Amino acid sequence: MANKFTITKNTKRSPLKALPLHTAGQSIDEEIHRIQTVEIGSYFAGAACMVFIACFEWYKWVTSAPPSPVSISIGAAVVVSYCVYKIIKFRKEVKTLRLARDGERAVGEYLDSFRQQGYRVLHDLVGGDFNIDHIIIGKTGIYTIETKTISKYVRGTQKINYDGEELSINGMKPDRNPIIQAKAQAGWVKEFVRDFLKKNVPIQPVVVFPGWFVEGNQKSEVWVLEPKALKGFISRRDEVMDEKDVSIIANYLTRHLRTREEYYRKN
Repeated sequence: MANKFTITKNTKRSPLKALPLHTAGQSIDEEIHRIQTVEIGSYFAGAACMVFIACFEWYKWVTSAPPSPVSISIGAAVVVSYCVYKIIKFRKEVKTLRLARDGERAVGEYLDSFRQQGYRVLHDLVGGDFNIDHIIIGKTGIYTIETKTISKYVRGTQKINYDGEELSINGMKPDRNPIIQAKAQAGWVKEFVRDFLKKNVPIQPVVVFPGWFVEGNQKSEVWVLEPKALKGFISRRDEVMDEKDVSIIANYLTRHLRTREEYYRKN
């Protein structure tokens, strides 16, 4: 999953030149989200408000207390202020998540083109308490791909520098090092595959930044690339397994993905 990076200025734009195409069921998913947040949320808030008012009126009736508009106004001001704060916070979070979602979908659309060369492509594979955005499986090995969609300033030269261990975005280091994250994901897949295949298969961790120019050392353990450069890097790799192994690995990872999905739907 893409991490959140600190954005200090409003003069930024998305690095994506075009929005990704809709995925299967996206319209339904968006309608479910709208109903849950807008319709259900508004009715829940209205009901909670009326229950509070009713309880307060019963309290006044039982205690014969005189009207107290000052205390009610103070309480309302506190509650409203807190709600406004939370709304602003969640709106910023939703904006960040939408950018991350669009980036993953755009990268996913590009990676799906690898199927024409015989590669198997999986998206959003959950392992433990994390998820792997994309996995490519082919005769040249397995590639775990973490997508980082970072806003860009409207003007000026902007690039990502990578020294083989850490990276910086316009000279600033991200809150969390995605290189460590990519290594952990690759390590999980390596262990998962070894458990059923009973042999080691090369796993290449990759971090991609859609729309960014990446400069630096690409001979290290983790590749840091703009997504469209990935095909060239993979094409230079030698074959390390046959089609049978590719099929077995893809089937086991797909089964894991579906099993996890069924579990969460039932629970």
